[in-house]
Amino acid sequence: MAGKRMRILLSLAGIVVVGAAALFYLTMPAPLPDDHWAGLGEPDMANGERMFWAGGCVSCHAAPGSEGDAKKVLAGGLALKSPFGTFHVPNISPDPKAGIGGWSLAQFGNAMTRGVGPKGEHLYPSFPYNSYARMTPKDVNDLYGFLKTLPVSDNVAPPHDLPFPFNQRIALGGWKLLFFSDAPRATLSATGDQVKRGQYLVEGPGHCGECHTPRNVLGGFKSGQWLAGAPNPEGQGQIPDITPGSKSIGQWSEADIVNYLETGFTPEFDSVGGSMVEVQHNMAKLPAEDREAIAAYLKAIPAL
Repeated sequence: MAGKRMRILLSLAGIVVVGAAALFYLTMPAPLPDDHWAGLGEPDMANGERMFWAGGCVSCHAAPGSEGDAKKVLAGGLALKSPFGTFHVPNISPDPKAGIGGWSLAQFGNAMTRGVGPKGEHLYPSFPYNSYARMTPKDVNDLYGFLKTLPVSDNVAPPHDLPFPFNQRIALGGWKLLFFSDAPRATLSATGDQVKRGQYLVEGPGHCGECHTPRNVLGGFKSGQWLAGAPNPEGQGQIPDITPGSKSIGQWSEADIVNYLETGFTPEFDSVGGSMVEVQHNMAKLPAEDREAIAAYLKAIPAL
């Protein structure tokens, strides 16, 4: 009888060990191989700058309070408060030590699209790689080429201030297993190159869903509520619903949306406010056809 109990216990222990090993394997950082980033050629600087503004790099990575050309000094230092603690935005200037100047394209690309740092560590999704995952290798290459032309900064941002258990990066593998995806976010009511371009910009580099989509208690997007509005991550007010059935922009025409992204003025002659001010400034620097594509996409997603 005792021998039978021992065999059962050993079997259970074996199942636990195998299960733990499988979970560890499934949640390990999974960078793309170096050859994924090979053969892309010289970066297209004009397209790199286009991705720079579409991705809103200055909104988080410029030093707090910077204006004008100083915004292109991506020294980091901004404190992002969240329910999980405070994240301090890093320096992504071309400085080889304090910034990303010493990174390879593969390291940069895997941070952008896989949430894997240069040492093979999981990155926190406060950096919106869950959106950037949709970016093409060409656009990533062009963006990195453009970033390397910007001024250097030797500023070193403080480490993240996160309580236990959120300070344990190993747990991010489980978060990715549950929520990380590079699949399309919405089923569209229209097709065509313009809408597809808008989908790419909104769901990818523009990372609009990071603020406009509500999240569950683990910080993942709530299913079926893409762009349906969410609590302001800065702690005050509400980020609006921007689906076609919303009370915010649901009655706007495509031309109204395009004008808002370009000028910051609504059809009611109100002006952009809050954190959207920085976003609108970035959108205004895009070519007109990109703003038109974004508007076409926002009219093509499901009304909630």
